[in-house]
Amino acid sequence: MMNFMKTIMLLAALTALFMALGYSLGGSGGAIIALLFASGMNLFTYWNADKIVLKMHNAVEIDAKSHPELYNMVQNLSKRAQLPMPKVYIVDQDQPNAFATGRDPEHSAVAATTGLLKMLSHDEIEGVMAHELGHVKNRDTLIMTMVATIAGAVSMLANFGLFFRDRNAGIAGLMAVLIAPFAAMIVQMAISRTREFGADAAAAQISGKPLSLASALHKISGEAACIPNPVAQRNPAASQLYIVPGGVRQMFSTHPATEDRIAALQDMAQGGGSSGNMSGPWSGRSRETADLSRSRKPSALDPMR
Repeated sequence: MMNFMKTIMLLAALTALFMALGYSLGGSGGAIIALLFASGMNLFTYWNADKIVLKMHNAVEIDAKSHPELYNMVQNLSKRAQLPMPKVYIVDQDQPNAFATGRDPEHSAVAATTGLLKMLSHDEIEGVMAHELGHVKNRDTLIMTMVATIAGAVSMLANFGLFFRDRNAGIAGLMAVLIAPFAAMIVQMAISRTREFGADAAAAQISGKPLSLASALHKISGEAACIPNPVAQRNPAASQLYIVPGGVRQMFSTHPATEDRIAALQDMAQGGGSSGNMSGPWSGRSRETADLSRSRKPSALDPMR
């Protein structure tokens, strides 16, 4: 219920922002058009959230025959999380990353890039996919996708208004055009930073391997910042969907610092709150820190094999 209320409040705030921008560009008529457009976008995105994001990434659906190891991994994790089996996709992209989408657990999808499958070990990929299922379990996927879509539309409308606005419009209109994209970005930051910690905690419970997720975050955070992401470059609002938002300055990041997430996962392991690799020599933070500095064997889930 709390997540539902937050979703309603956030959509209302973004719709109001959209109307304010419409008013600054076209007066009361512009505000009404913006309201109708935002309402239609909300409804369309609700029913087509997964399709929008997956098409945006040219994602390819897989099954137990085409990619048995990844598919079976997600299936096993879904059973542990007591979730319906989501659709599983692979995105042909060098940047190591992953995301989840869908309006609810019954209509969800998870995706991993080829770069991620090549870079990480089996346990690390399991940690990443458990994180994405954590978003599904926490019902984050709908609002994350809707915000990405609406924030992207706000930015496009602002750019349109900046180049085609009436020259006689006042300074307030120009300020609205310039500030609106940043206001939308602030809203994104407010919803995503806390939800990433929640998805990490859910992943630790689902997989029982918080240190594997910590190791994956350590590996991909550096690589994700160095390798271009064409989708995020075209639509920066999409960066909030990823487990690590590569190429985004920390000031505008929709995620908490990776170091903070790793430290939280190490604390979970040290506390012994889950099973799996949280016992024995892996339970101490010093051992984990040393392990993160080592390279691991290539993943057995490499889609190019």
